[in-house]
Amino acid sequence: MPIITLTTDFGYKDHYVGAVKGAILNNLPEINVVDISHAISPFNIQECAYILRNAYHSFPKGTVHIVGVDSEISPENEHIVVQVDGHYFVSANSGVISLITSEVQPEKVVEINLPSSTSGAFPVLNIFVQVACHIARGGKLEVIGKPFQNLKELRDFEPRITNEGKSIMGNIIYIDNYGNVVTNIQKSLFEAYRSGRDFEIVARTTKIRQVHQSYNGIINYNLERNQRKGPGDALALFNSAGYIELAIYKSDLNSVGGASSLLGLNYRDTVTINFL
Repeated sequence: MPIITLTTDFGYKDHYVGAVKGAILNNLPEINVVDISHAISPFNIQECAYILRNAYHSFPKGTVHIVGVDSEISPENEHIVVQVDGHYFVSANSGVISLITSEVQPEKVVEINLPSSTSGAFPVLNIFVQVACHIARGGKLEVIGKPFQNLKELRDFEPRITNEGKSIMGNIIYIDNYGNVVTNIQKSLFEAYRSGRDFEIVARTTKIRQVHQSYNGIINYNLERNQRKGPGDALALFNSAGYIELAIYKSDLNSVGGASSLLGLNYRDTVTINFL
């Protein structure tokens, strides 16, 4: 059964998600529509890119992904389809696909051109649904667009190597539901510059000198319970996406707080790794 996924900043209060799903099912009653997220922060391309990059590869090859964040067309924000890693992404040319295309070369990129359609203020409904359903039926990309070369990249938050290779300066690119903060520093970059040296991760006034492989890696089970680190303690780990993440063990953003609130960290804030 064909699959179309939805990733948007629409939320659930308004009619937008329901209208898009209804239009898809009206075109393809047998389609399987799957929500990746509708809780992207409004117009936050970096957040959307991070979520999409870490979700899409769990779906079968041939899945069509509609991306509805900052999707209004303009001369600097074209409507495109990117075929990459066996998947299809219907999106605006906002850079949202660049975390995927930085690792896997696109097979095809086309600029959408549907002469009989008007984008208006709701292009996800008026344009993206038609295109996604066309692809899900097995339609060719050449029918709905022409080859496109100017795929944008997200360069705002690339980590920087400073201090003659002794420091990596990164930024927070995502805050999850637990208040954990994800940096743009990947494990591969960290290990490449570490070269066996000790290090400290500096985030505002917090310094952490160890990176774990899991959240409960902070716990030394050889110690008595009252001597262990545990709930409420700060830690760093390589998360499932391979990025350095800062967390508070067993935190709850809505009650006691999480790393974002307790460490005073926000989207775009700087995190530095110093090799000692």
